[in-house]
Amino acid sequence: MSLVQRPSAGHDQATGATDRAARPPVPPSLPDPLETALQRLRLDGAIFLRAEYCEPWAYQSLPGPATAAILRPGTDRLVLFHVVATGTCWVQVDGHEKHWATAGDVVVLPYGDQHRMGGVDESQSVPLMEIMEAPPWRQMPLIRHGRDGSKTDVVCGFLHSEDVLFDPALRVFPPAFVVRPYGPTGAEWVQANLAYALARADASPLGPDAVSTRLPEMLLVEVLRQHLATAPAADHGWLAALHDPVLKPALAALHAAPERKWTVTGLAREATVSRSGLDDRFRQVLGRSPIRYLSEWRMHLAEELLSSTDLSVAAIARRVGYDGEEAFSRAFRRGHGKSPGGWRTQHRLRS
Repeated sequence: MSLVQRPSAGHDQATGATDRAARPPVPPSLPDPLETALQRLRLDGAIFLRAEYCEPWAYQSLPGPATAAILRPGTDRLVLFHVVATGTCWVQVDGHEKHWATAGDVVVLPYGDQHRMGGVDESQSVPLMEIMEAPPWRQMPLIRHGRDGSKTDVVCGFLHSEDVLFDPALRVFPPAFVVRPYGPTGAEWVQANLAYALARADASPLGPDAVSTRLPEMLLVEVLRQHLATAPAADHGWLAALHDPVLKPALAALHAAPERKWTVTGLAREATVSRSGLDDRFRQVLGRSPIRYLSEWRMHLAEELLSSTDLSVAAIARRVGYDGEEAFSRAFRRGHGKSPGGWRTQHRLRS
């Protein structure tokens, strides 16, 4: 399958630039804390599947723990990623919006949540296990599903990690997001990484799980690096905050419901500390007040929603905690120099 990067159809691209219209899409220099955390990130148990979907098509996965039990017995969670080689598709976690991806994009489901995936044309979702051979596998499974329309080729990877970044309680990431590796290094790395892993898996007499975990691990780390580059706490001790006994429960609550009308008092209640104690801790570890962190986190999520979904600006405003489109637009313009709609249009034209 060809993994040559192609122009996007107007969906999610690199999420690692604060204002893509103001500067060329080159990989940003990440702050030391986040870079260090990603370098230390370890995943194991790499499993690959290949899929050829023909329009119209759609499927629904198993719940996360059930998928983990089948693919990696003894665990209850997996990190899933789908590299779109050709075509266009969408992914949707139950209760959340659709995210679109096209050739060259990487779809990540960091908590392995149950999800649906499908193509451009309308189709009834079928259970994944109806179209996928049950393990164990001696060679990499190939899923074929759909009818006789245009084809979408996808390579699916499954990895296991106990790292705090993938703790479902903290919800550092959206349940699903899409990244287009940008710049020559990012695109070439995805292509070389995946091509080598596929060749090894196909050739291995021990089956798909014999692939070295280090290659898909580095692919996922590169995607996470680009996605997290604009996270509001990336320039301070974010990983320390996720382990901090005071900040961890506050961040878990905030990440789980960014749309909630949070106050410092409410967050302090989640952390069972005083308002001043929580405020001091945020400033010491994250270099910003709780409300500033909340505002910046909401803008980070808004970028992702503007990039990869067809939600209206008003709907995105509600998703990230604003009562109306006007207030959200003012806040977005302050940080990006343009309206959400203008940012989305220019971003897609550049893709």
